[in-house]
Amino acid sequence: MSAFEDHLGKISADTFKEVLFPQRGYERKEVLVGPSFGVDTSVIALGNGKAMAVSSDPLTLIPSLGMEASAWLSVHLTANDMATTGISPQYAQFVLNLPPTLSLEGFKEYWGHIHHQCKTLGVAITGGHTGQVAGQNSTLPGSVTMFLTANKREIITSNKARPGDVILVTKSAALSSTAILAQCFPKTVQDKCGVEVYNKACENFYRTSSLQDAILAAEILAPNAELKAMHDVTEGGILGAVYEMAIASQCGFTVNSDLIPVDPAVRAVAELFEIDPLYSIGTGAMIIAIKQGNEMRLINHLMANGIDATVIGEFSKPANGHKLITKDREKNFTFSGKDPYWTAFFQAVKEGLK
Repeated sequence: MSAFEDHLGKISADTFKEVLFPQRGYERKEVLVGPSFGVDTSVIALGNGKAMAVSSDPLTLIPSLGMEASAWLSVHLTANDMATTGISPQYAQFVLNLPPTLSLEGFKEYWGHIHHQCKTLGVAITGGHTGQVAGQNSTLPGSVTMFLTANKREIITSNKARPGDVILVTKSAALSSTAILAQCFPKTVQDKCGVEVYNKACENFYRTSSLQDAILAAEILAPNAELKAMHDVTEGGILGAVYEMAIASQCGFTVNSDLIPVDPAVRAVAELFEIDPLYSIGTGAMIIAIKQGNEMRLINHLMANGIDATVIGEFSKPANGHKLITKDREKNFTFSGKDPYWTAFFQAVKEGLK
C-alpha cells in the first residue's frame, strides 16, 4: 500500500497527525505557529514585536505547459501560501533537482522567468541549491521556500477562524487544474469543448495568483479582528480548503455547494476530464474567514478591484460537525483528501491525448 493511502497528492489529516506532527524535531519557544494540517505558513518570533513567516512548496516544471507557465506556478503557488498572512512575500530560496533532459537553453529560459516573477512580486532570491539528478522525470523537480518579516500582530494564519465567522471564496473553483488540462491537451479540449472554451480556460491560468485577493482583504479589514483567517485553494479544491481550515481552526462549518462559483469554461473542461471542480486543484481562489457583518465591505472592495467574491457558508462550533448543503438538502461532509485532477492528468497522458 502507498504511504499516502493509495492516492496521489498531499498527505491526509490522519497520516499527518500520526506520523509528522508528533515528530517535529527540537522544540523552540520562539516557534509561534509550527507545522499544522491546513496551515499555510509557520511563524517564528524574532523579538521586539517582530516575527518571520515561512512557507514551502514544490517547484513545477511541465514541458508540455512550457517554461514561462511552469515558472509562473513555481513562484505563485508559494506566494499564494504567503499571501494568507495578509502580507507579501519578501525573500525566497530555491532547490532545483532538474532532469538531465533539460538543456542549458531550457534552464536559462526557466530561470529567467522565475527571476522575472520574483522581481515583479518584490521577492529577493537569497540562495538555494541547483543541480541535475539522474532518473529525475518528475514535474515537481525541487522546492521553493519563501519568507517575510512583519509586526507579529499583523500576521494572519489560517488556523484562526472562529465559530460564527463567515466563509467567502474569491474567483472560481478549479481555475488552475482546468487551465493546465486545457494547455497540456489543447487539441482534445478544442475538439470536444470548442475553441472559445479552450481560449477562456487558458486565460484562466494567469488568474491563479491570489496575492492581490489577500492584500486587498487585509487593506480593508483589520487583521486578526475583522479578517480572521485565509487559506489558498490547492489540492482538494474549495471544499477541501474549507475542510482544512476548519480542522486547523478546530471549527465545524456549513457550506452551500450550490453557491460555490464555477466559471463556465472551468465547468466544461472539468466535465470533459470527469473531475469534480469543487474538489479539484483551485489555485487562484482564496478562502477567507471574516467576522460576521463585514461581508459586503470586503466583497465591494474586491469587486472594485476586479475580483469576484462569494459568501458560501459559515464556521460553527466543532460539535456541529461539517455540513454540506446541496440542492437544499443538508448532509454530513467527509473528505478523503483525494483530488481527481491527478488521476485525470495521468490518465490523459496514458491515453495519448493531444
